[in-house]
Amino acid sequence: MARVLVDSPLPQLDQLLDYRVPDRLAPSAVPGVRVRVPLRSGGRIAQGWIVELADRSEFRGELSEVEGVVGDVPLLTPELWRLARAAADRAAGNASDILRLAIPARYVRAEKAWLADPGDPGPLPERPAPFAQYEPGRLERGLAGGERMALIADARPVRLASGTWVGAWAATLATAAAHVLADDRSAVLAVPDYRDQEQLQAALAEVVDPRRTLRTDARQTGQERYRAFLDSTGDAARVVVGNRSTVYAPAARLGLIAVYDDGDPLHAEPLAPGVHARDAALIRQEQSDAALVFLGHSRSVEVQRLVGLGWVHEVPLRRGIRPRIVLTEQQPAAASGGARIPSTAWRDAQEAVAQGPVLVQVARPGHTPMLVCDRCREPARCTACGGAIVVSRAGGGPACTLCGTSAAGWSCPVCESTALRAAVVGASRTAEELGRAFPRSRVVVSDGDRPMLRVGPEPQLVVATRGAEPVADGGYRAILLLDGERMLLRESLRVAEDCLRWWSDAAALAAPGAPVHLVGVGGALGTALATWSQPGWAAGELEARRALRFPPAVRMASVSSSPERLARALERIGAIDGVDVLGPVPAEEGLERAIVRFGYGVGAEVAAALKAEAIRAATERRRPVAGRRPGRPPTLRVRMDDPDLP
Repeated sequence: MARVLVDSPLPQLDQLLDYRVPDRLAPSAVPGVRVRVPLRSGGRIAQGWIVELADRSEFRGELSEVEGVVGDVPLLTPELWRLARAAADRAAGNASDILRLAIPARYVRAEKAWLADPGDPGPLPERPAPFAQYEPGRLERGLAGGERMALIADARPVRLASGTWVGAWAATLATAAAHVLADDRSAVLAVPDYRDQEQLQAALAEVVDPRRTLRTDARQTGQERYRAFLDSTGDAARVVVGNRSTVYAPAARLGLIAVYDDGDPLHAEPLAPGVHARDAALIRQEQSDAALVFLGHSRSVEVQRLVGLGWVHEVPLRRGIRPRIVLTEQQPAAASGGARIPSTAWRDAQEAVAQGPVLVQVARPGHTPMLVCDRCREPARCTACGGAIVVSRAGGGPACTLCGTSAAGWSCPVCESTALRAAVVGASRTAEELGRAFPRSRVVVSDGDRPMLRVGPEPQLVVATRGAEPVADGGYRAILLLDGERMLLRESLRVAEDCLRWWSDAAALAAPGAPVHLVGVGGALGTALATWSQPGWAAGELEARRALRFPPAVRMASVSSSPERLARALERIGAIDGVDVLGPVPAEEGLERAIVRFGYGVGAEVAAALKAEAIRAATERRRPVAGRRPGRPPTLRVRMDDPDLP
């Protein structure tokens, strides 16, 4: 008899179902393989995973038979099943949704090739060099003892033996992976996006045999990703590098889990049940006793909370390099040609661009991503659909971003003025202004549409949006961080934390001693960047959120359903000690949404109660009324630790 987890988003099917294994499938129906099983409703066939085999079933009736086995390789390892089950329970979701993210689609050709020739993983590395930036032996002891550690990365680019320049953080993670790999243990390294992955893989190539490194990301073909997953299920110790789903990758004798820049929103999983890579890494560390490292140039408030509790140990920099931050007031100079650059930053940029590359960070891509009325400053909206009016490119006219309607005849609905002015200047227009101001310098743009991974050491001006800054060979000779005040205007609880992270990551690209100008931002946030004391700022931010009962001081969940069902669900959940409810408020048509706020101690109880309400809503039978169209089926949507709250 096989106990199967059906691959289904229905909450009522998130349990192990018993199926009889026919004799013809007994040799191949082993734990971990994908199978086809019948569902009694409608005679459908679904796919699932054999989690375990048993001799007896508690079901008194006749068991259905497994229809077939899909594949010859057990892909669902016991470690992955425990992790998926624990992560789903914490998020009040389905384990099958976690497995759908963790296990790639099957490719028969890749599977047969792997079975015929698993490949040689190459030799293990020799004992790598010690970590020079931290206390001698401190990180080595933590890696060997399975410790949870939070590190602030050295803020400088480093040159590898191959001549490639990468961030010092990449060299640190590569060295940590080499340390555990030298002991024949695996490492799992999760980074936000492909830019970071490219740097980390270049650093790993210096200390680890390339055959020991596996990558898992969306840029691979399906066959390549499936082959990498098969390699990770083997007995050889590996280093697995990828994005947020990499934390679920199988790994033999796991010795290290590392998450770089965990505050980056790319680590938050948008698909149900929405488990953050940081939370999955914490769960996996508890289950495996591997070392866990959170590394970044800034520190998230969530990690700072764990440091304050003593659950994660802080490892301070001992000999690291800090950028030279200059806080500059927003006073544009006449010589800048309207480029929004104060005079002191302007002079430093003029001197630096004669020696090498200069980075200019801006808030938005495009030419003029926001227009307002010239007289009353009312945001310009399309008269046809209400979309924002922008200028998308140089020489273009103002038009709606949604329907493309020209704004040639636009007039302000408030003051009836017909004149428009730019409220936000994008990367393209900034590059044009700098090109006129620096006629002898090359100006390049790096943003989401035109990403650049690295630039050479020759003199040039690099205009980049936040997060798209390329690495410069030898580091930037000067960095100008513009639009700081506008970045802080975003309506979000995390806006200050995000800005500090963006600015810290950009400042870490500067050459040693190069000036980094933060324009128009002061106060505690500017001081934290200038003194390179991001953990101290995170501690103060945590205290402020604790006083207001905001995450991560408490946990929050959003619950959406019809008014009647939501009221019944909130009545049951509100009876749990330490739970309070905010709302409900109208959401989409016919639905309401409420926010459930609770402490970490009752998190498991709240998650179980919300999951029970979701199952109750999904299994409720509604009889159709004669002559009336059937209404919307009953639903109750739950998102634990919703990143869009509050």
